[in-house]
Amino acid sequence: MDILLLEALVPEAMKWLQARHAVTLSPELAADPRELRKTVYKARGLVLPRAVLVNRELLDFAPKLQVVARLQGTDNIDLEACRDRGVRVIHPSSANVRSNAEYLFGCLVMLYRRSIVSALMGRNDASPRIGRELHGSVVGLIGLAPTAHALTPMLKAFGVRVIGYDPAIHHTAPIWERLGVEPVTLPDLLGISDAVSVQMLYASRYCGFISDNVLAHCKRGQMWVGISRTSLFDADALAAALVDGRIEACILDGAEAGFGITDSSQTRPGKLFLTPRLGGYTREARMRASWYVAHRLHEALAHQQTGFDKLAAAPMDLELPSGETASQWAEPDLIMR
Repeated sequence: MDILLLEALVPEAMKWLQARHAVTLSPELAADPRELRKTVYKARGLVLPRAVLVNRELLDFAPKLQVVARLQGTDNIDLEACRDRGVRVIHPSSANVRSNAEYLFGCLVMLYRRSIVSALMGRNDASPRIGRELHGSVVGLIGLAPTAHALTPMLKAFGVRVIGYDPAIHHTAPIWERLGVEPVTLPDLLGISDAVSVQMLYASRYCGFISDNVLAHCKRGQMWVGISRTSLFDADALAAALVDGRIEACILDGAEAGFGITDSSQTRPGKLFLTPRLGGYTREARMRASWYVAHRLHEALAHQQTGFDKLAAAPMDLELPSGETASQWAEPDLIMR
């Protein structure tokens, strides 16, 4: 066995990979850790759903393993353990950029026009809530992650004033002007914005970054949407802002295990909505991720004698799906040295 798949790729990418390697598809092993440990010892490559934990214990049962891949995220992967074992970690980080941006844009529209959502849910007898137009409003971006690069032109096309803050990017950096986003301080962003979109890249130092002190600056009645890790939020502070009306409503995608909102926030239904990582859940994102993972798995296993440094710079000159160009697949993955 060259490659063990616990999560299926799209059929076209699967067929392409099977023509080059011995591929076994066994999604049932994701729910059976004992059988997974019995099977993984033969695998050189492994594709896992994000719910499966990759730690030192699993790696102990996989002496031949050279590469681990996920279609979404690197959650539940012990990157340090993979580095120590020389296992390469592949993650198509840009595959869902556009789908995440469209998710955020769609969530903003829903929050601005919630009567439409109520009608679609069959609540036609409820008094309609007057909505707002995106045109002429101010949307603040917390974080200039790649998703923000795709979201900004969508907002500006609707006549939205876009302002932003990123603790990792200086306000004089050229990227602000290139994107057409006005850099402001975080207090100013929260004091001006009608809505806030959070797509900030997470690091451990940002745990609880959106705290009581930060949310104290909120303009009343703000709408919030986000795809960042919920560890960015102080859950109690968010609950308090939802209860007292600083935040009118909030949609967060992919709340982490253990993310809790105090009971007081639940006394006002329709304020907080948590979705199960739907931002990147589109056919197109799945296609891009599957082809990226397929090509990088092939590259890693076909060049197993090549040093990691040389492999990271190898050109993506393999066959690609019709209509795609190599540059779309040539992003770097995580090389564990």
